[in-house]
Amino acid sequence: MLLFCPACGNVLVAEEGPRCHRFACTTCPYVRNVTSRKYPRLKEVDDVLGGAAAWENVDSTAEPCPKCEHPRAYFMQIQTRSADEPMTTFYKCCNPQCGHRWRD
Repeated sequence: MLLFCPACGNVLVAEEGPRCHRFACTTCPYVRNVTSRKYPRLKEVDDVLGGAAAWENVDSTAEPCPKCEHPRAYFMQIQTRSADEPMTTFYKCCNPQCGHRWRD
């Protein structure tokens, strides 16, 4: 991310000030202190995969659950990498008490 000086329009450089980090202009006396860091909230895995609604109309297959050993699991395939790579298969245990999720 580039920040520009509001006074002269030059690019601000990051530097360590006496009490905190700051952005400073190299041509004029403008200084902007950095008081806190803000990190963007990352999406949960369920948000990326479509949430709980993504599992509503999926098929099941004879794939045993690695957690409870139930003989069947729901599955869906999603293209997570480039088009020349195989699709990733996601599984969810058919046992409602377990509901374990894994991928292949």
